[in-house]
Amino acid sequence: MALKVLFIGGTGQISHPCVERAVAEGHHVSVFNRGLRNTALPAGVTSIVGELGSSVYADLAKAHYDVVCQFIAFTPAQVARDIEVFSGNCGQYIFISSASVYEKPPRHYVITEETPAINPYWRYSQAKIACEELLKKSDNLAWTIVRPSHTVRTGLPIMMGDSDIMARRMLDGEPIIVAGDGHTPWTLTRSVDFAVPFVGLFGKSAALREIFHITSDRAHIWNDIQKTIARLLGVEAKIVHVPTDTLIRYNPEWIGPLLGDKAWTAIFDNSKVKRVAGDFTCAESLDEILADSIMHLKQRLAKSRPPKGELDALIDRICAEQSALG
Repeated sequence: MALKVLFIGGTGQISHPCVERAVAEGHHVSVFNRGLRNTALPAGVTSIVGELGSSVYADLAKAHYDVVCQFIAFTPAQVARDIEVFSGNCGQYIFISSASVYEKPPRHYVITEETPAINPYWRYSQAKIACEELLKKSDNLAWTIVRPSHTVRTGLPIMMGDSDIMARRMLDGEPIIVAGDGHTPWTLTRSVDFAVPFVGLFGKSAALREIFHITSDRAHIWNDIQKTIARLLGVEAKIVHVPTDTLIRYNPEWIGPLLGDKAWTAIFDNSKVKRVAGDFTCAESLDEILADSIMHLKQRLAKSRPPKGELDALIDRICAEQSALG
């Protein structure tokens, strides 16, 4: 059945393939955002341009969408506004949270939706948890919470820092950093694979007031991820392994991305979402997972290479001091 669907966002890393999938499934799709990106929307999509706090945004409630997909809410204040706008005015409100909300350190190596949402290290995750709690307390909004893990399309998966700078360092034969020994399993999911079960949740009564993560069933270790990126760029990765505790002493801003996320094993049980949205498969080989990211990287670098700066100086210092330990 064709549904009337609103995407708030719709041109981002994860949301754009979801828009494409929704259109392919025959839904009537509108996209609300600020209109700042040049990303082309599929034919037939209605574009609504405005700011999140504007009167145009408040008027979205009058359309009574069957499904509202919120991709760009990151604070409790933003979600509180959505609860006010959409309560009683849509059939299903889907909030994009994050799999980084799951407890750190994990008590079990396989993550399910029953894994507690406790992240003492990363403000980003803490804000998402607070957003989720607001939704759970809402009375007249039929919500669904979706937690993506590391989902790739245009950006490259790295552990911290700027991915284009890390890729440029690889191309220039300079060392890059991997936290720990590089053997931590980490799950990467292509956005196009995420989109299939995500759209499969639309209009499902079994999805209402429920939480789902959507990820690949296959994990790869960080060493292999970085080596594959380098190989696809035609070079060899010069990896320097540095303990996580050491890295965050150099740069406390890495506490969130590392201790709050990528320093831990991330393997997911997707049986819950498969029961509701239907079975799905994801690309498993790193070559296939990273193909679009490498293509987009090459396009960006052809236009402009990121200049050397403070991050390079810090990485060089860390690598030199770590290598000096033998």
